[in-house]
Amino acid sequence: MGPTPLYDALASFAGQSPLRMCMPGHKGKLPFAPRLEGAAALDFTELTPTGDLFAGDGPIRAAEDLWGEVFHMPRCLFLTGGSTQGIHSALTLACRPGERVLADRGCHRSVYHAMALLDLRPVYLPRPWLAEAGVMGAIQPETVDALLTAHTDIKTVCITSPTYYGILSDISALAETVHRHGGTLVIDGAHGAHLPFLGIDHLSCADLAVVSAHKTLPALGQTALLLAGKRYAHHDLRRVGSIYGTSSPSYALMASLDLCRGWMEGQGAADYRRTANDVARLRTHLPTLTEALGPLDPTRLTVFVPDGFAARQTLEGQGIFIEMADRGHLVCIPTCMDAPEDLTRLEDTLLALPAGGASPMPPPPPLPEQALSLREALFAPREVLPLSRCAGRISAQQIAPYPPGVPVVAPGERIGKKTVAYFREIGYNMEEDILASLL
Repeated sequence: MGPTPLYDALASFAGQSPLRMCMPGHKGKLPFAPRLEGAAALDFTELTPTGDLFAGDGPIRAAEDLWGEVFHMPRCLFLTGGSTQGIHSALTLACRPGERVLADRGCHRSVYHAMALLDLRPVYLPRPWLAEAGVMGAIQPETVDALLTAHTDIKTVCITSPTYYGILSDISALAETVHRHGGTLVIDGAHGAHLPFLGIDHLSCADLAVVSAHKTLPALGQTALLLAGKRYAHHDLRRVGSIYGTSSPSYALMASLDLCRGWMEGQGAADYRRTANDVARLRTHLPTLTEALGPLDPTRLTVFVPDGFAARQTLEGQGIFIEMADRGHLVCIPTCMDAPEDLTRLEDTLLALPAGGASPMPPPPPLPEQALSLREALFAPREVLPLSRCAGRISAQQIAPYPPGVPVVAPGERIGKKTVAYFREIGYNMEEDILASLL
């Protein structure tokens, strides 16, 4: 077990049985919820012994610095608002309101919301379509180079790696390309918090990166990290983090981040390597996405099935709940907390499913016309309409069926007849209510 300065400070202070005439109102006692009492005992507010997240000192800062060492990045800020808080903060650091930004078309909705809040104007970065797998591939450095050459005013590039399906882009090559153009590289690495513990240094070349500890590590929900390179000082991270985060961050959540890293530096890393080996074995027995199509997260299991939605229903009937299903895939997230017998149970159930590859999917259609800015679209008056009646209307939301796992329509884009035809072709629910702008 590695050092845990924040947890140790909180546990020591709680052990003194201090008289709590301050927040939080539970005063460290939840007798009506015994399974939460341990967490409540460590749930303090900003006091001299506990430190202050946005002051940047004390045991919280010590715990953050240890996480920075894990990712080989000099700055780290704890986040209790998930990667969403981190993405908003990172783009606020990297961009000035109103600027153009080169944005991965397949980025999380938090990126779209951040661009709307900052009134950023995206130039969308396409990914190659991997027809044999029915998913989007990695971001190519030459694509980034060509777009930055064509749009010399763009100085920020924001991409996602790993993707939901586990596909990794070459961050080192992308960083070299972006820096050659004098730009800043922001990585949404929400699904990659575990990679350093598998010996994979995936993010350290980025200028700003965000990871969700709770997604792939044994940390409580909402826990995440904002990581930064040398060009950003810790007070920069605290300043923007406090804009988008609560002024009363959960000490129980921050303690779980500290404990998580401490455990991962010992037994957790060994357990994660065991899981990676088990997933490698599963990939030889099941029809899955493999590294033949490019670098993958060693522990993400993307299984090809003829009908992902029916397969998910079958699995849930047997008490197995997966991360995501689409028309032709099941996405499972094995972690260090899955015992070998858990993965054997998963394998046996998957092998019993109807045989066949992923349902064939057409590539996504060309990008629609951008009729309004993201900010205008998200904050404009709107009405709710079935998608079948939206041809010619401007979307006030993302419409993102899986696959391809990227928005077919982004906020502010006009829904054309060809786009509606594509949705029909892939079997999308045409009567699903869509937010359409009245403008």
